Amino acid sequence: MSRMTQTQQHAHLSVRTLVTGPLQENALLVRDAAGQGFVVDPGDEGERLLREIEAFGLRPQAIVLTHAHFDHLGAVEQLRTTLGIPVLLHPADLEIYRSASQSAARWGMNVIQPADPDAFLTPGEVLQAGDVHLTVRELPGHAPGHVILKGTDFVLAGDTLFRGSIGRTDLPGGDHVQLIQGITRELLSLPDDTVVYPGHGGATTVGRERLHNPFL
Repeated sequence: MSRMTQTQQHAHLSVRTLVTGPLQENALLVRDAAGQGFVVDPGDEGERLLREIEAFGLRPQAIVLTHAHFDHLGAVEQLRTTLGIPVLLHPADLEIYRSASQSAARWGMNVIQPADPDAFLTPGEVLQAGDVHLTVRELPGHAPGHVILKGTDFVLAGDTLFRGSIGRTDLPGGDHVQLIQGITRELLSLPDDTVVYPGHGGATTVGRERLHNPFL
């Protein structure tokens, strides 16, 4: 199991990527200079994530989920209980969220089924914690309630756009046409130097994917 950790600076903000679990999912920690921010997609290894949150100096306001596939929420309940913070999800992914433990079992994995989200994400809303501002944008296709989170010069893309690939659309609620349309509308419209943090694999940029991604 990988224990990779990487941190990148975006002016006064820091984004830390933590590769978690057997599916190598990227949990993301976003903080400002004062330590305020968010946890995004805590996929697995809750104890490790809690240690990393403390070491990173992060005082998270909430756990934000780009979507509800089990590999993105395996540590949700442990973090919510320990940190006492709310879980935010798009309502269109609630059915998938509620079946996370069952879905994981079909893959031979064990995931603690989290209690229902504390609040629902609204497209266009801005999540704010100190100097961290993340704009919620809908981008379904990989999952019906998938969202991306746009920062200043970066975007947390979940399982929509990867380095050299795109999210799979053969899972329940998937739609290839919808995904491509959403990537074009919400991601390829961003400046070329916008850093893309995907749900799996290394970070990339909008410009690189525009030029070299064979699926676009």
